Amino acid sequence: MKEYLIVDGYNIIFAWPDLDKLRKTGLEHARAKLADIMVNYAALSGESVVVVFDAHLVKNNPEHMESAGKNVEVIFTQEGETADSVIERLVRELSGKGRVFVSTSDWAEQSMIFGLGAYRLTPKELAERINRLKMESQSRCMSTPPGEACLENRLVDGVRKALEDWRRKKS
Repeated sequence: MKEYLIVDGYNIIFAWPDLDKLRKTGLEHARAKLADIMVNYAALSGESVVVVFDAHLVKNNPEHMESAGKNVEVIFTQEGETADSVIERLVRELSGKGRVFVSTSDWAEQSMIFGLGAYRLTPKELAERINRLKMESQSRCMSTPPGEACLENRLVDGVRKALEDWRRKKS
């Protein structure tokens, strides 16, 4: 079953000490760092991730979406539209396609997404999930002997021979 993670961007930035510290030097840096973290998370988890940033107070701001990497989209809301309303709309759209998780510490938003059938991840739970995936990934990489990681060692003998013959003809 496909899994989706919707992240309340500013909520996470203010909740995670490293991002909050970075925010104080520049909000753009904190947003970029969160997007980068989510790209790595999506690559490890296989989930599709949507990060929503609230821009409802920005004059004449149309809603726009940016791709941050494979399976990660960043949405900036339009003027007059809150991140919560976009998150709720996304939960409605995605809940029929798979399991939806929403990461926010906003209690009112959590109640709403529960009612729409999504699961909640607090900022702390999301951080723990990200760290656990990183640790699992590192342990898999460390447990694979260096020679086995080479593509050459994983090829079927016939393919390896064909590639080697082709390589020798090129020299």
